[in-house]
Amino acid sequence: MRGRLHSIETFGAVDGPGIRTVFFMQGCPARCLYCHNPDSWGMDGGRDIEIKEIVHWAERGRPYYGSKGGVTFSGGEPLMQGKFLTQAIRALNDVGIRSAIDTSGTYVDEYTEDAIREADLVLLDIKHPMSDRFEIIAGRKQETLFELIDIINRNRKNVWIRNVVVPDINDTPEDIELLNEFIKKLRYVDKVELLGYHTMAVNKYAKLGLTYRLKGVPPMDGAKLNELRKLVTIPSEAVSQVVLGE
Repeated sequence: MRGRLHSIETFGAVDGPGIRTVFFMQGCPARCLYCHNPDSWGMDGGRDIEIKEIVHWAERGRPYYGSKGGVTFSGGEPLMQGKFLTQAIRALNDVGIRSAIDTSGTYVDEYTEDAIREADLVLLDIKHPMSDRFEIIAGRKQETLFELIDIINRNRKNVWIRNVVVPDINDTPEDIELLNEFIKKLRYVDKVELLGYHTMAVNKYAKLGLTYRLKGVPPMDGAKLNELRKLVTIPSEAVSQVVLGE
């Protein structure tokens, strides 16, 4: 079976625990304001990849994984290729390599539950707890996020919450309080990451002839971001760790 691949990153250290091989899958239904891989949106981009190549690349990184590392499927939106994802994760399970799915929460279909069930960890980008703000940021309705949370809970999967903080969009203490309440919908939260918005993708948009909709918005101030991180709380019944970052 073939999937569609955008790119591969070896020795990844920010897309799940430990050192990881990251497969950025092609295709995404969302159009997030801060997306840094706009060339991953269309399914006609990237290249074909077979499961045996996934396993090959994953095996190359095995000496560096230790007890925590493994493979992360990111994107794009990897769940758009749920059938391929499920088979790839099963193949990795067969050789003893752990897998995580990094999802935008904007896509669910008949293959999603199988893929989530096979994975060891889900990295979930919340974007914003409020439906109207979610839609502004992601360009998609929020309903799929709730569907995905139900699937994650039903399959008792551990989750890393990821939330990109953008100046004047979701950078207030009130936004973090809303996030704290939203997190209660998930049963098994390992970590919460507040990630600062950056402008590294601006030139990529220009090269692709795309309009960068956050033009003029400055990178998130690091000091303010650290203050917001101090406000994050997780229900006591969850396994919790707030990631302070840099």
